[in-house]
Amino acid sequence: MTSTSARELEHPQCGEIRLEAVLHALSDPMRLQIVRYLATLGRDGEAPCSAIDLVVTKSTSTHHFRVLREAGVICQIYQGTAKMNRLRREDLDELFPGLLGTILDADAAQCRRLGDGH
Repeated sequence: MTSTSARELEHPQCGEIRLEAVLHALSDPMRLQIVRYLATLGRDGEAPCSAIDLVVTKSTSTHHFRVLREAGVICQIYQGTAKMNRLRREDLDELFPGLLGTILDADAAQCRRLGDGH
């Protein structure tokens, strides 16, 4: 991982992203909800943590974002006091072609099957 200052967050370089870390990060429903939301924003879309309505405490929310960032699924940067989040879709598609799209498609199918309103 790259070294950072106090206002920069650590992210794995593209070549350091591991499949098992990505799969672990995506295995949690709250983290999948974050990824689902960011995927709707398009390739260059980004959103602050507060834009994603998670029904967990702030500390738990922070944990979920950290797991996604450390796995290489999202990129987080500070803009003022807000942490902006962007899906690392290009990196993931380069390393694991079709994986993210397949997971999002499977998630959407499951939501339809179970009647979840994602």
